[in-house]
Amino acid sequence: MQATVLVDDFVRARERFYIWRRDAVALHKIALALGAACLTGLLAQVRVPLPWTPVPITGQTLGAVLAGVVLGTGWGGLSQLLYVSLGAAGVPWFSGARGGMAIVAGPTGGYLFGFILAALFLGYVTDRYPGAVRFRSLLGLMCVASFVLIYVPGLLQLSVWMRMTGGAWPDLPRLLTAGAAPFLAGDAVKIVVAAGLAYAVTPRIRTGF
Repeated sequence: MQATVLVDDFVRARERFYIWRRDAVALHKIALALGAACLTGLLAQVRVPLPWTPVPITGQTLGAVLAGVVLGTGWGGLSQLLYVSLGAAGVPWFSGARGGMAIVAGPTGGYLFGFILAALFLGYVTDRYPGAVRFRSLLGLMCVASFVLIYVPGLLQLSVWMRMTGGAWPDLPRLLTAGAAPFLAGDAVKIVVAAGLAYAVTPRIRTGF
């Protein structure tokens, strides 16, 4: 009985939050977007450097995909735009507690821009198609967001950086070894966690934002 009451209370609180989120003034919505940016920055400090690549393993992807589903199209995208732009301006919340344009223009900058694309995509699909807010659907959508919308710009900018610093364009196996292969398993785990969390905290009927 106690467990049933707790579940009912959680469901009602979740519904009230999304109604408030829909009706909140712009300042409150910007505050939510900034909060999601801060979460991404905190997760960026979960960092495992790898000796053969300038791209570390981090927790940022989890924050980016959650922001898209929880905050919706525009405000989820805004959260990651704030994360990238404020980090470029010097806020030390990129991986390794660093900030500045050098990070955005460096080997990992493409992944940062991919966070914006991923959040926009997930927010748009889950807002427009309420049926997408199911665990299996979220898994598929987050795979697209992570392995396409984050990896592709990340690998493109990494290849340019390797060309500028090494004097030659990397071949595909070298590029994938540096920018994709080491992260696939970890990102798969993050996707499962993010899909579970998003499914738990998101109403089955979206209320817009």
